[in-house]
Amino acid sequence: MGKQAVVEFHSVTKRFGGVSAVEDLSFTVRPGRIVGILGRNGAGKSTSLRVLLGLARPTEGSATVFGQAYQDLPHAARRIGVSMDSIGPTPGTTGRRDLSVWARTLGLPPARVDEVIDLVDLTEGADRKVKGYSTGMKQRLALATALLADPELLVLDEPVNGLDPDGIRWLRELLRSLAAEGRTVLLSSHLLAEVEQTVDDVVILQRTLRYAGALEDLTTGGADRLEDRFFELAGTRSGRATE
Repeated sequence: MGKQAVVEFHSVTKRFGGVSAVEDLSFTVRPGRIVGILGRNGAGKSTSLRVLLGLARPTEGSATVFGQAYQDLPHAARRIGVSMDSIGPTPGTTGRRDLSVWARTLGLPPARVDEVIDLVDLTEGADRKVKGYSTGMKQRLALATALLADPELLVLDEPVNGLDPDGIRWLRELLRSLAAEGRTVLLSSHLLAEVEQTVDDVVILQRTLRYAGALEDLTTGGADRLEDRFFELAGTRSGRATE
């Protein structure tokens, strides 16, 4: 895949009215890395991913994927697999049916649907209605959808939410195997302990960029805990967190 940056944020600011969700965000994602975007609720994680994917227009700056804006990138939907709350299954459908619709849309063979169902361990629930899925099953279906086209880049918004301990461990091993193949994973999360076991690089947001670089450097080769370094950089907040 070469050494070209997979993702680049260039001084991205996104305001909603008079409120800045993200301000002057710049960082780079290199191929074959798992990169965790970390922050509290409301820190700008999802907003940043939406800007990257062309779902929100930045107020200032730009974000590129494989050197181009998402909307200008040829075959973007096949090169980039996405799992976000705003991209959900068709109401009333089964998991297998929903994946089949996506496969046809992407021009993929029907056999690929069975492959990703097996890959995410959704075989027993594939022919059930999605409305009856647990949160963890919905996460697996979302990941299966993201993996359909065998993408070079995965963009995952809070992929661990709803998974039980076995599911979390399975996801970690899957993402590491994808990175070992040279693929790139960009994920957002607020689960610091899990991220510490999964990612290569860390981006810490609290509206503005607080850190972007290798996890090993941030934690001094594991001598420091990610949680401690996060609060040093993002600051502590007393009282109940707001959504």
